[in-house]
Amino acid sequence: MAQGLEVALTDFQSSRNNVRHHTQEISINRLIVRRGQAFSITLYFSNRGFQPGLDNIIFVTETEDAVYLDSEPQRQEYVMNDYGFIYQGNKNWIRPCPWNYGQFEDNIIDICLTLLDKSLHFQIDPATDCALRGSPVYVSRVVCAMINSNDDSGVLNGNWSENYMDGVNPAEWTGSVAILKQWHATGCQPVRYGQCWVFAAVMCTVMRCLGIPTRVITNFDSGHDTDGNLIIDEYYDNTGRILKNKKKDTIWNFHVWNECWMARKDLPAGYGGWQVLDATPQETSNGLYCCGPASVRAIKEGEVGLDYDTRFAFSMVNADCVSWLVSAGKEQKLHRDTSSVGNFISTKSIQSDERDDVTENYKYGEGTPQERQAFLKALQKLEARRSQGSLRAGSQPFRPTPRSQEDPRRLDTPSLRPSDVVQVSLKFQLLGRPNMGQDIRFVLLALNVSSQFKDLKVNLSAQSLLHDGSPLSPFWQDTAFITLSPQEAKTYPCTIPYSQYSQYLSTDKLIRISALGEEKSCPEKILANKIITLSYPSITINVLGPAVVNQPLSIEMIFSNPLSEQVADCVLTVEGSGLFKKQQRVLIGVLKPQHRARVTLKTVPFKSGPRQIQANLRSDKFKDIKGYRNVYVDFGL
Repeated sequence: MAQGLEVALTDFQSSRNNVRHHTQEISINRLIVRRGQAFSITLYFSNRGFQPGLDNIIFVTETEDAVYLDSEPQRQEYVMNDYGFIYQGNKNWIRPCPWNYGQFEDNIIDICLTLLDKSLHFQIDPATDCALRGSPVYVSRVVCAMINSNDDSGVLNGNWSENYMDGVNPAEWTGSVAILKQWHATGCQPVRYGQCWVFAAVMCTVMRCLGIPTRVITNFDSGHDTDGNLIIDEYYDNTGRILKNKKKDTIWNFHVWNECWMARKDLPAGYGGWQVLDATPQETSNGLYCCGPASVRAIKEGEVGLDYDTRFAFSMVNADCVSWLVSAGKEQKLHRDTSSVGNFISTKSIQSDERDDVTENYKYGEGTPQERQAFLKALQKLEARRSQGSLRAGSQPFRPTPRSQEDPRRLDTPSLRPSDVVQVSLKFQLLGRPNMGQDIRFVLLALNVSSQFKDLKVNLSAQSLLHDGSPLSPFWQDTAFITLSPQEAKTYPCTIPYSQYSQYLSTDKLIRISALGEEKSCPEKILANKIITLSYPSITINVLGPAVVNQPLSIEMIFSNPLSEQVADCVLTVEGSGLFKKQQRVLIGVLKPQHRARVTLKTVPFKSGPRQIQANLRSDKFKDIKGYRNVYVDFGL
């Protein structure tokens, strides 16, 4: 009988295999391969050579790839691309925020594996956790819960208080690498602080590093329905000022989450593909702060009973909004709006810096019969689940809106607008771009569509908002008396000086202007509002000369103080995967009013191909003047 083979050495051909599997940017010194693709290894035996026909070597492998994308451009964008944009602002002014995902940077793969090991699932039952790591559904839920720190030693602490003295203002971050490395270096202590776009960006880094196609999604006017009835209630006082919501329902000016591509064998056929995952800690799911994966197609079709958290995801993009006037302790219903939630759902385009609108993936066109049918289906399924006591863990029981509070109309049509009764419409229009440091000029447009004279009293107000919809104290009020002839339109000019709004402005730079009008002969009230995002001039980045691997490169940053007052404590941060080994911090100090400055940095690129430089300037008066520049780095000789 022939002597058995004794393996002396295994050559995993790491360099060659990693190039074929597109993991060479992570490492060439250890084998890192992707699912469903062949790789080669060489075995060396110590006692004798391999004899074909006599010796058999059996390898047991499982190569099913539940996250396979058949489009090479999509794989390049959603797995390989290590930079991108996260869209912020408001639906009328969408701006791209550059972000360094950096999933191939040094030690990121090890940090991602540590993140899995720190999860509560692994801590409680390591064997079962490891056995389930081949499931993208399972892994995505574990990662989603670990990005926030509400239940565990997760990566980020959330903070929406406007007080960031013991950490970093979320607006200042420009990449995931510094966050993940800080978390790991401090023994997995949560990093302070994050908000929705930071949670989503860090999750994108981890998921792409683990080989799961992932993109970052922004939803403008995003609903947060806390009681599960698919209704967002908003309350106003007599001045048009929005009040803190008693039920905690809110409409976020924008909200950011992830989509991950995966098969869903746990769902009926047709619900695989892009799945919503939201790491921002809003509600619990099976006892932990995570959300998803929820099938995007299921959201569109109103299939809110499918796992996981589809009801909550549906409400973010397609809840109805009811406006209430609160006066003398009573609530008067102003209007039910079926189209205000879920607008301009955005992500970065494939291999392009342009914005891709994916709203139609989430819902049928507003006002179409299909959209109302999906909404009614969702309501019916929630009522059925309520009767079975199986609503999402952690949420409040479903309470349908009492009939006495509804118009005598069906839920599939919007209620009659007060402006339709009064036959007067109100609308705000900006006069020029609202720049930080300058007065805000706008007009209120009043239009009488009736054949009668109208005498209007209009209360106007302005207040700052946080991006999650939380209102701050009002800082400007005015009252307008407008007389309109039949079919007449008039404008009422308004100005809010910088000196009046500057001290009340939040980091999000959001101002909500509101008008609440009433006509002498009619008890109905007319509500109009507009959200303004103040803009900064961006940082200009110039690359001085050709970018070549291992060759010195100079990069010029040009920036300015946009305010008519001096700012202090100015710090410029710069990063870019493949260009800088770590985030660069330049102490600028004081910038005089309207002063323009420039800084030149030197670096040595160490990776070839398309790269991006991200920069942020902060001071004691502003936190997030951004800039970016795309660079192509040649390999050289």
